[in-house]
Amino acid sequence: MKTALPMSLLALALSVGGAPARELLPETINAASLADIGKGKLSPADPDPAIVRLQVLLDRAGSSPGVIDGLSGENVDKAVAGFEAMNKLPVDGRPDPDVASRLEDNSPIVESYVVSPEDATELVDRIPEDYGEKAKMQSLGYTSVAEKLSERFHMDLDLLNAINPGSHFAPGDKVWVVNPGPPREGKVKSIEADKKTGQVLAYGEDGSLLAVYPATIGSEDNPAPSGKHKVKGVSRMPVYRYDPKRNFKQGKNDKVLTIPKGPNGPVGSVWIDLTEPTYGIHGTPEPKLIDKVGSHGCVRLTNWDAEELAGMVRPGVLVEFVNRSPADPK
Repeated sequence: MKTALPMSLLALALSVGGAPARELLPETINAASLADIGKGKLSPADPDPAIVRLQVLLDRAGSSPGVIDGLSGENVDKAVAGFEAMNKLPVDGRPDPDVASRLEDNSPIVESYVVSPEDATELVDRIPEDYGEKAKMQSLGYTSVAEKLSERFHMDLDLLNAINPGSHFAPGDKVWVVNPGPPREGKVKSIEADKKTGQVLAYGEDGSLLAVYPATIGSEDNPAPSGKHKVKGVSRMPVYRYDPKRNFKQGKNDKVLTIPKGPNGPVGSVWIDLTEPTYGIHGTPEPKLIDKVGSHGCVRLTNWDAEELAGMVRPGVLVEFVNRSPADPK
């Protein structure tokens, strides 16, 4: 049951060009309309309640926007384009009225959640940058309850803190989180890693598009492979073997290292192994950087997207690296 927020949080709305700026409060997000995207924002850096709504609805529909942060950008546009492709609509990446009507549902976007004692377990003090220091740790877990919750609910940490000002996220605390819906289910027959758009597209046995994810697919220095490969297997919470002679060199580390498991490990919480040696589809310790910085040749997704995809694949699933957009014919 939702509780009223203190009046001290209900500041008077500012205005820009005569349009009232909307407060970033749970009820504001729940009441937002997709028709209001971009209206009343103080700056492009301010989260937009209507974009939070759009991102959550896209996530529920199987076209992931990546991190839910309330900010417009390429990953949001690509998620809209993915949804359009899934529903056989003209693909332009714009949340027009037809897209909005198909996305909308009546369930709340933001809901209350009570922090549990388990949420405060298996945390670590920090995650060092150096792989040699990482290798000395017992695990690479979350560094705070807030970080753990932000990933569970697919949120940017800044957005989680913004709608829970002053919260310590201690066990027993009631906090506000978005509801991205349950993981996508189904059997994936084939996967496309689209280098052109920075997306992973998962197709079902009937050829329909089951899910779309924003992805980092290689980089100029470490390009992803080409052609067709297959899923070899899935490893959850994988230990990472760092080999500078086979992969890449990190810092001054020139020896083989075993990096412990954990969501903040180099490949995140899941590794989908490919038949192409040393390559895979995996999670990341930095979800907000998906498709914003390069990878070491692999396909990088947010942890939650990688986990969802891992639940729908089996050994033998075809993975093809392509250069086309959702609007192009398969």
